[in-house]
Amino acid sequence: MLRKIKITLLVGIALTVASCEEDFLETSPTDAISSNDALATADNMALILNGLHRLQYAQPQTLISGGDSYRSGNHYWVPLGDNLGGGLIHSASANNLGWQDEARWTSHTQQTSLTTEQLWYQRYHVIASTNAIINKATDGSIPEDDRLREILGQAYTYRAFAYHDLVTHYAKGYLIGNPSTDPGVPLLFASEAPFESEARSTVQEIYDQCRSDINTAISYFENATPRQTGDAKYKSQLNIDVAYGIKARIALASGDWSTAASAAAAARQDYPLMGEDDYKSGFNTNNLSEVIWGSNNIGTETTYFRSYFYLASNTFNGSQVRNNPKLIDKRLYNQIPDTDYRKDLFLADAPNTNTSAANGEGGFGNDPNYTNEDVFNDRRDAIRSQYGLSSSFNLHPYMHVKLRNANPGTTDPDDIIYMRSSEMYLIEAEAYAMIPNIPAAQAALQTLGGARDSEFDASVFTTQASLMEQIKFQRGVELYGEGFTYSDKIRWDEGIDHGANGGSGASETLYQDGFIQAKPSVNDAWIWKIPQAEIDANPNLTSGDQN
Repeated sequence: MLRKIKITLLVGIALTVASCEEDFLETSPTDAISSNDALATADNMALILNGLHRLQYAQPQTLISGGDSYRSGNHYWVPLGDNLGGGLIHSASANNLGWQDEARWTSHTQQTSLTTEQLWYQRYHVIASTNAIINKATDGSIPEDDRLREILGQAYTYRAFAYHDLVTHYAKGYLIGNPSTDPGVPLLFASEAPFESEARSTVQEIYDQCRSDINTAISYFENATPRQTGDAKYKSQLNIDVAYGIKARIALASGDWSTAASAAAAARQDYPLMGEDDYKSGFNTNNLSEVIWGSNNIGTETTYFRSYFYLASNTFNGSQVRNNPKLIDKRLYNQIPDTDYRKDLFLADAPNTNTSAANGEGGFGNDPNYTNEDVFNDRRDAIRSQYGLSSSFNLHPYMHVKLRNANPGTTDPDDIIYMRSSEMYLIEAEAYAMIPNIPAAQAALQTLGGARDSEFDASVFTTQASLMEQIKFQRGVELYGEGFTYSDKIRWDEGIDHGANGGSGASETLYQDGFIQAKPSVNDAWIWKIPQAEIDANPNLTSGDQN
């Protein structure tokens, strides 16, 4: 299995978040380093974890054999959830890098695509590396103390995260299929070549492994060295709160509502909701109070035109952004009350300055929202001035300004946020609604909705159906651009139809197959293809295992 793993014990990584005291063996595979040295102490294992933290955001070709620079870890995978799910809308053709292929559903549906291959191998690299840590740290050769328990907590959390991400993409959704018989992904417990895996386990078996790993992680974290605070870099490290957040996600995806609610509540305790100023500051730093987990990008590791903000922001100085402002679904925007300050981050009145816009309404004279050229130009100039954009940046109605790099108009790197307390409130609300426990769902929803909308009143949502409708709206607005649309639609068994109910604003000509997709329960195109290279190399997989 895993022909591309030499082995990714990414030891050393002196540039990563923990500011390692010494350069412990430059970034190298462990076939060039004694694995005994790499795993000899808890501190050395921490260096391996730092390599995994770095793998989440660095250009992977610098870290792992066969890595693809276009898909730089979670810079790519996080916004892909909204790109695939239709939440992050393209306004025009632009420098592709595979990004519009994803929106058109012509990438994850191909077993030879870099997308299907890279997510598979990057996540299995995480699993192989954590296996090495877990197998050594639990064999009794290293005394267990608070530091080792912290290492084990992080390793088990990473393994649960990786397996859950794999089964989410390469298997049928838990709630819309038959998890006891639906094929999942292979389980891998090896930590040394040749990395032989089992055949595809069932979806249920993978979820059982995820639950076991995350519960074990929490038990280790309970008596471990706590994560440091006070700097954005520390939130790259996993801790008990991250573990509870992942436990909540796993439980929500599998319909374990009570566990989802309790785990989400535990995860968010020390992460107060942001106020309006912080919410509108660009979502570019882990220092925001809500952030539970995120990658802290550093200048020496910038991905430039492979970054999250290059793909999803409208202020990053790249052709994907300048030529193709990303939009909110008009139907979602039209539901946002004027009293909700999140509405300010979506510019419905932005002039359409792009004469190549996919809707054919670019340039004054074509934009139906403006009949006075001076007004058109004044609004264009005001937006560019406010958000630090040069005249080379095109604008488009309904463009977002939620995700903004700290230095707009540049290619400077920024942090990638993976988990916020607001998501946990929404998990609580959904889980309680599904139990159903209407008062508890209303309470969770009121905390978040009331923080964003001065007139929000959750008490008007008195049924499960009305609560779920509001929760879907809140997730769409609150988590816009943060990558949840794809997994949300699988959980809710909802398809994509950009033309329904007045239209999203997407162009059918631009979106092609991605313009309409039937719901996941009747449409296996939601399930990613297993990389053909894996089927060719893995003796436990055959062509009959292909999705």
